[in-house]
Amino acid sequence: MRAIAGIWRWRHNPLRRATDLAEAWIALLALALIVVAAPVAGAVTGALTNDALLRSVAAQHEARHSVTATVLRGIAQPPLDPDPETSSSRDAHRRVLASWTAPDGSGQAGTVVSDLKSPHPGDRFRIWTDDEGRVVARPLDTATATTHAALAGLGAALACAGLIEGARRLALWRLVRRRHARWDQAWDSAGPDWGRAGTGA
Repeated sequence: MRAIAGIWRWRHNPLRRATDLAEAWIALLALALIVVAAPVAGAVTGALTNDALLRSVAAQHEARHSVTATVLRGIAQPPLDPDPETSSSRDAHRRVLASWTAPDGSGQAGTVVSDLKSPHPGDRFRIWTDDEGRVVARPLDTATATTHAALAGLGAALACAGLIEGARRLALWRLVRRRHARWDQAWDSAGPDWGRAGTGA
């Protein structure tokens, strides 16, 4: 908007200063860069991030396996957290001692977190393991990866626009300082005689 408001400075105006013209060009250039460069930066960042995350998704799905675990016994839970902001998923899951068969055929057992509300011995639930049967986090899914990539692209576009606007403001600040310095010089050259009684008489 400042670029549009500054276009009047381009008119042939006897009051137009060189800094006015420079300010208008800087504003127009910044606007063009925000309109063009910021979306391009966001799109490129989003695409590169999406490609990297999709490769990660493929690698995780190849290295992680969903297996069925059997509850051996429940494990005492810590007291429920009364703060709803920190309790959330921790209070909704139960820790149990369970056994499962690893993808390589070996038997495994250990303490895991289950999504069973009231686990009893013999109950079965799904867990994710690596090739050796160690419990790992659920692999990233494609939809989540795409969402993360879109957010990364949006963040890059906003950061690019912010940098451009910051550079414009810095250039404007320098122009204003130069303009004020010239005003001070003009004032110093003309000002000493002002206000004196009888000056010019």
